[in-house]
Amino acid sequence: MANPIAADQYEANPRTGRIVLDVGGYIAGGGLVLALDDGSQTFPVAAEKSQALAARAASLDRALAGLSLAERLAAIRAGLDGAIVFTTSFGLEDQVILHHICDAGLDIDVVTLDTGRLFPETYAVWEETERRYGRRIRAIYPHQAALEDLIAAQGINGFYYAKQARIACCDVRKVEPLKRALAGAQGWITGLRAEQSVDRVKVGLVIADRERDLLKFNPLIDWSRQALEEFASAHEVPINALHQRGFLSIGCAPCTRAVRPGEPERAGRWWWEDGSKKECGLHVAAGAAR
Repeated sequence: MANPIAADQYEANPRTGRIVLDVGGYIAGGGLVLALDDGSQTFPVAAEKSQALAARAASLDRALAGLSLAERLAAIRAGLDGAIVFTTSFGLEDQVILHHICDAGLDIDVVTLDTGRLFPETYAVWEETERRYGRRIRAIYPHQAALEDLIAAQGINGFYYAKQARIACCDVRKVEPLKRALAGAQGWITGLRAEQSVDRVKVGLVIADRERDLLKFNPLIDWSRQALEEFASAHEVPINALHQRGFLSIGCAPCTRAVRPGEPERAGRWWWEDGSKKECGLHVAAGAAR
């Protein structure tokens, strides 16, 4: 390990990470670093890369702040050379973003995570959306073996009985598929809004997602639900029928209920759990928690 030519530290524990080795000017291999003898040792390459990502996120955050949604999306596409992925769950926010992407013909990959337990209404609006905009939306599914192991271990609805079981279900059905959806991407676009929950108030317009080594864009972060509804109505954007029945945030069918008057938008997610933090793990790196 005397000649590392590239390194990627694990943010939560910088004494661990990954490394590529150089012998005689050639890549000779690499692997995981489980621990460093001296906790003071660091890899400048990883630190500089992380700092550069954070600086670019801060710069883009300032640049996009005063723009419209259409201008933000166009600037995001123009500002990155590599692939950009937009992940949609076909909720109100995602439908408005998708409308703008399709209307402008932006080269942005549109992906959905099909957990296998979505509402029939979600599949219906998925089909309607593809017909409306004339494009196929790429679906990513859980790995079969991992899903079979999960159900064998906790049962078909085991997530109701322990929070760790629910998190394990989200990991298999959402978090791991997201890794595959974002593989090789430089940018990730989401429908997060500050108004959705107390945790998302802290989220910025552009985030340096160090865990995934990409820039995460939340172009609707400062939008209100009313503004989204008005836009969708004016432009005939396909909307999930569940929204009209009080489902303001829609996930998997067994894990989502309608929101009661006065409740936060995401109160209906994992409704049997105590606490106000309502996240599945997709947006933990953005400052939210499971």
